[in-house]
Amino acid sequence: MMDTRRWVWVLGVLVIGTLLYFLHGILSPFLIGIGLAYLADPLVDRLERAGLSRTWGVVVVFALFTLVFMAMLLVLIPMLAKQLVRLYELAPQMLDWLQHVALPWVQTRLGLADGFWKFDKIKSAISEHMGQTTDIVGIVLSQATASGLALIGWLANMVLIPVVGFYLLRDWDLMMAKLRRLLPRQREEQVVSLALECHEVLGAFVRGQLLVMLALGVIYAAGLMLVGLELGLLIGIMAGLAAIVPYMGFIIGIGAALIAGMFQFGGDLYPMLGIVAVFMVGQALEGMVLTPLLVGDRIGLHPVAVIFAILAGGELFGFTGVLLALPVAAVIMVLLRHMHDLYKESDMYAGEIDPDL
Repeated sequence: MMDTRRWVWVLGVLVIGTLLYFLHGILSPFLIGIGLAYLADPLVDRLERAGLSRTWGVVVVFALFTLVFMAMLLVLIPMLAKQLVRLYELAPQMLDWLQHVALPWVQTRLGLADGFWKFDKIKSAISEHMGQTTDIVGIVLSQATASGLALIGWLANMVLIPVVGFYLLRDWDLMMAKLRRLLPRQREEQVVSLALECHEVLGAFVRGQLLVMLALGVIYAAGLMLVGLELGLLIGIMAGLAAIVPYMGFIIGIGAALIAGMFQFGGDLYPMLGIVAVFMVGQALEGMVLTPLLVGDRIGLHPVAVIFAILAGGELFGFTGVLLALPVAAVIMVLLRHMHDLYKESDMYAGEIDPDL
């Protein structure tokens, strides 16, 4: 009987993996909808406790999400596009500085031969490529509209995501209750315990670390823009995204900001000190306020595990694999933790010797 049950579980996993492989092209809007429902469920639960019905709570949350999305679409995206154009204009100056200042300094310190970098060829190749891409918006639009069916499919997915998310969020608690009733009675408590651990691990990252990244992106971008850095918004968002790995956002952000500030302010001391102060304040807030408040003592996913999971998921299943990476990594982490505990309790670890031998 036990062998039969094991084969049933193995067969179920194989069927699910096969379906994911063949259907991954159409799963993206459904997975994004599930992710939205998972993230928004605590907000709707709070609104329910405040006296709203489930449906009206979902409507309020979706209205809030819509306002945030429209604000990003109308304000943030045009500002980012403007800064990307400015970065495109500064690229030749950065290449000249790299060729005539930075690389010769490194070459002198390391004692490298003249012409070691072969930078003229690199620069000519980059300049030629840039010369062919002057109309960035035109190229993006031409690629997006190259296939009418692809464009229609993309628009359909964009419309499908909020629809799927709305209905999943409205019925989230009912679906969770039905799934729990389907569990084998003798294993229900164990499976629910594992599921709660996975939820804690995933929630500690998604609702914790991602909120820290968002807050740092806002702090860095606002501070750099107050200093007067032209590329402040772009660098701030980049530093916030890189904060998925501790200290990487700080290192990448302050490095890029100082280089951009050098080109804009010409080495003026006070703006450069302002840039450094922005990142110091961001680091202090992250260590003393953001991480303790948003993440706390919960054990989330290790940053290296997150990077590996996302890359592996993208390699195996494309964009669908990226969406599945974090939940699968959370489950694997919980299972490995339990396997570690079982190993520590086993005779193999304790090294007990059989007296009959």
